[in-house]
Amino acid sequence: MNTEIKAYLQQWLRNNRQEFYQLADYIWDNPELGLEEFKACTAIKKLLEKHGFTVATGLAGMPTSMIASYGSSGPKVGINVEYDCLPGLSQKADSDHPDPVIPGAPGQGCGHNILGSTAVFAGVALRYAFEQFGINATLKLFGSPAEEFSVGKPHMGRAGLYRDIDFFIDWHPWNYNRADYDTCNSVFSVKYHWRGKTAHGAAPWEGRSAMDAGMLFGHAVEILREHLISAPADSANTVNYNFSDTGPEFPNIVPDRASIWLYGRFNEIAQAEDALRRITLCAEGAAMATETMVEREILTFTHNKLPNKTLSQVVHRNFTAYGPPDFTTEEQDFVKGMQKNAGLEPAGLDTALKEFGPSGTCICDTSEFSWNAPYTTFWMTMAPAGGWHNWMVTACAGNSIGKKTMDKASLVMAASVADILSEPDLIAKAKDELKERLNGRTYQGLLPDAVKPPLGMNKAIMQKYFPQ
Repeated sequence: MNTEIKAYLQQWLRNNRQEFYQLADYIWDNPELGLEEFKACTAIKKLLEKHGFTVATGLAGMPTSMIASYGSSGPKVGINVEYDCLPGLSQKADSDHPDPVIPGAPGQGCGHNILGSTAVFAGVALRYAFEQFGINATLKLFGSPAEEFSVGKPHMGRAGLYRDIDFFIDWHPWNYNRADYDTCNSVFSVKYHWRGKTAHGAAPWEGRSAMDAGMLFGHAVEILREHLISAPADSANTVNYNFSDTGPEFPNIVPDRASIWLYGRFNEIAQAEDALRRITLCAEGAAMATETMVEREILTFTHNKLPNKTLSQVVHRNFTAYGPPDFTTEEQDFVKGMQKNAGLEPAGLDTALKEFGPSGTCICDTSEFSWNAPYTTFWMTMAPAGGWHNWMVTACAGNSIGKKTMDKASLVMAASVADILSEPDLIAKAKDELKERLNGRTYQGLLPDAVKPPLGMNKAIMQKYFPQ
């Protein structure tokens, strides 16, 4: 029976791809930064409603968040949908060299137009398979804004929107093919704002320099690094920061304002919470030393990801059965040209499937799913290696390469869901594994109740490049 269901899914995906290609192209043509994804959210909502889903938007205080539902009984399947982009990565899809559509404008440099459209594609295919074969299950597609800032899911998780899901499935375009059970670090993103008093540069004793406070803070963080708990190489504990504001920007005035934006990544929650506590003490100490005032602004705080080997084995099995994307000679030559122009070895796109096993990946707020229910994800080649978040990714996400990846990823995702639902004991086993990894812990949002989504944080950039 399950073989018949998967054959149906494969045929449905093959016959109905154009509508979802158009969605991917529309999101690529209209890149929107985190919490500004109004066009993408509206387009996805309309398409899912057309196919019988009930869609709610504006959840957890974010206008561009959504949950699309089909069905009301049986196991609940959660599918991740993302659609934000990155600043400064505008790039023409047919150019093998840096060639922005609009210089300096945002672009799909992480391939979320393909990620989100693939998830919608797989979800709609599963909806028709449920109807065709009388499958008793519920689909929940979670539209998560602002993934690039790890903002959306912590707020949705804190609001309880991930409760009562039986398992989550996810994927991400990448520079290799892998379906493993991976981890990622807990992440906090926080800004510290100092306020002082201006004075003439010839009489600085009359002022109180907020910039001095920021520089003292940076020095304190550098000293603190030695005393933070280290981590394995594949999930290294790191802290990065930069001045996001200083002023007035004139050397003959003592600056009365300064802000530092800091990212921390730690492989365990307890380590992350302790590091944030001590970093905040550094900020407060710098304020005391300079007689300024400091305010902490938490933008996000995510959990570390809990892997699930049980579900990941199912995904790897389907990835093996259907194989990585099939790229043409012309597509490989195009990528080799990009690599040459980027100063990289012209190796082309990776078409091998990596062995199954544990691994660690970069930061991602999908870790919030993994504390609520068994979670599995996979990575599929869509662009060449070279650091990701770059113009090459934007180009591939907008041309035929992205569509090839979309085809295979939607098939692997849909087939894996069909397999998991066909074996009820598998879901129970995955939940037992999660329970063991939680070790008595339960999901609690890490964001303080007073922290609201930073709406408008990208509005000025969007208005600068897309004033319409």
